[in-house]
Amino acid sequence: MSHEAGWAHAPGALRSPSWLRQPADPDALVPHLWSSTARKVDGVLEVGGVALPDLLAEHGSPAYVLDEADFRARARAFRTAFADYDVYYAGKAFLCTTTARWVAEEGLRLDVCSGGELAVAERAGFEMGHVGFHGNNKSAAELRRAVEVGVGRIVLDSFVEIERLTALAAGLGRRVGVMVRVTAGVEAHTHEYIATAHEDQKFGFSITSGDALEAVRRVLAADGLELLGLHSHIGSQIFDTSGFEVAARRVLALHAQVSGELGVSMPELDLGGGFGIAYTTQDDPSDPAQLATEITKIVDHECRALGIEVPRLSIEPGRAIVGPAVCTVYTVGTVKPVELDGGAVRTYVSVDGGMSDNIRTALYDADYSCTLASRRSDAPPTLTRVVGMHCEAGDIVVKDEFLPGDLAPGDLLAVPGTGAYCRSMASNYNHALRPPVVAVREGGTLVVVRRETLDDLLATDVGALGG
Repeated sequence: MSHEAGWAHAPGALRSPSWLRQPADPDALVPHLWSSTARKVDGVLEVGGVALPDLLAEHGSPAYVLDEADFRARARAFRTAFADYDVYYAGKAFLCTTTARWVAEEGLRLDVCSGGELAVAERAGFEMGHVGFHGNNKSAAELRRAVEVGVGRIVLDSFVEIERLTALAAGLGRRVGVMVRVTAGVEAHTHEYIATAHEDQKFGFSITSGDALEAVRRVLAADGLELLGLHSHIGSQIFDTSGFEVAARRVLALHAQVSGELGVSMPELDLGGGFGIAYTTQDDPSDPAQLATEITKIVDHECRALGIEVPRLSIEPGRAIVGPAVCTVYTVGTVKPVELDGGAVRTYVSVDGGMSDNIRTALYDADYSCTLASRRSDAPPTLTRVVGMHCEAGDIVVKDEFLPGDLAPGDLLAVPGTGAYCRSMASNYNHALRPPVVAVREGGTLVVVRRETLDDLLATDVGALGG
């Protein structure tokens, strides 16, 4: 829901949403919105010991800035908190060969959901037995490649896929570890498009309808498929474990039913990911240790009640690791005060990026924060909307933020929490060039994904190539 709803407009002024407060010190950072090494020095934002104006002078604007120390620390925190689990990094949040190597070095496994993501894992030299392969419509070619390289588990999502994989396994003479993805009928407290465990959506087999149990039967009857267990994922950007409690109860009941009726004790259970992060001051995510304590307690309680052994558990954090580790830095192009009905004025600040590098505001009505990153300002804060450069009215980067009233072209703005689903969902809309991902650590920079060029943009245009 837009935060404009219910605003009271006084003549010449525009009231902020109830959750947005003017900062006591406009030059200060709210720590839980930023990566651990981010700080301001006389108004200039530094990450990993690198001043962002210097980074953009070298690598261009806009740019995604990836804090390596923060990424590794968050991965390590999940590995430590969930020590008795298999922790899979959800590559769909953001994946490149460098981050895949970091994930492996920190002792995590890797979850992919396309042939392209699998190719990145291969190029990074990732241990294929520690890779899980998701997706609701994996092609025969993708499945074949996964089997050929020895992916540790394939998460099955439809009866068609069970038949497809059974045939491939037989043709290749391989035995393939699989999990059956189930929908538990849980409505996660999140946006409709990122809630994935209710009945009316594309993922998994319904427990309620009996499809999940039938899928288990078919896998058990299939030559070449080894049933590892059940997989459940209830959505994304989730801040408490109540949804996991309901889902675990229903999935473990099915786990017990398989054991009782079919005589098969499945060794594993995957509870998915979806752990939320702070995009604005209104977000209050749980830390990995708290999540581990609560989820483990839920599973232990349900297993005792059902009289079954606790299976080997796994989770799939993605956003919670990479999301806060990245900020996106833009250059201001125009500043435009716009008079609204009743005489109120809103300041529109346009930057050199937008929905091509962060589609989440337009797609999910997501909220973000931002800060002036290139200088100190003592100007009074003004309620501002930061917008992109694209030909869409919905091309909004930050819907509402207090920024200095003297913002001008050439200033730099930094948006925290852009590591997840920003670069990975980026596009060439309006033929924009996707920004680079620049890792920072201890005063140094490393380009891990380079900026696109016009040659890249035109490389697939056969007319431009004279074809």
